[in-house]
Amino acid sequence: MEYADLHIHTNASDGLLSPEEVVQWAIKKKLRAIAITDHDTIEGIDIAMNINLISDKLEIIPGIELNTQFEEKEVHILGYYIDYKNHWFLNMLTKMQKSRHDRAEIMIDKLNKLGIKIELKQVEEISKGNSIGRPHIARAMVERGYVDNIVDAFDKYIGVGCPAYVERFKLTTEEAIDIIEKVGGLSVLAHPGLIGDKKYISRVLNLGVKGIEVLHPKHDQDMVKYLFAIATERKLFITGGTDCHGIMQNGQPIMGSVSIDYNRVIDIKRYLGIAN
Repeated sequence: MEYADLHIHTNASDGLLSPEEVVQWAIKKKLRAIAITDHDTIEGIDIAMNINLISDKLEIIPGIELNTQFEEKEVHILGYYIDYKNHWFLNMLTKMQKSRHDRAEIMIDKLNKLGIKIELKQVEEISKGNSIGRPHIARAMVERGYVDNIVDAFDKYIGVGCPAYVERFKLTTEEAIDIIEKVGGLSVLAHPGLIGDKKYISRVLNLGVKGIEVLHPKHDQDMVKYLFAIATERKLFITGGTDCHGIMQNGQPIMGSVSIDYNRVIDIKRYLGIAN
């Protein structure tokens, strides 16, 4: 059986591995397909596609993970097989990246006023000029010795409700679903188990998302069974992946440790009219 990991981040957003390293690890782990699903950016896709030209055994699925707001909660929507070169789509992402950059500036200013002297330039270097997020700010704080690790940075300073936290611009969940479908992709509710509330999950699914991420490292068996059942009942596409951000365990990333049968990828391609 061939397997696919449909939730992978590169250092184009908040992952630690470059797109080249992601492809190399995917080939090493003998995966049939991976989806590059960086937060609010597509910058890692072409690089991964180009490095993968040497392999005929690995399929790179162009994807994205859009951070959205539904009612009072944050909801992440994955998009697969998006037309990531669509000019309208790229313009929208550019605006989102600017909002991320502006947010980082405000958070860094708040941290400076708290006596934590990090600089925007340092954070930009960590992010390699790509999509700046809170993990990059946290890593800058670790580098300067203000906190022991990234978790401490979030818990004490930049997590929700903490003194340097700043709300960010968010799409509505409905807008994200519409955007993904406008650029030819399949919309999928990411890691619903992290939402927890089953009634809330149901309300999100009512918005018209086409799939649900059933398999995820933070989904226990009870949640997996529930999600399988609701996907079957609603005739939703079933996806899954590691949500790999490149953190190493025993010398390798978790990529591929949670995966789905590649036949489910074929089902998505058939639905979208993509030749296998």
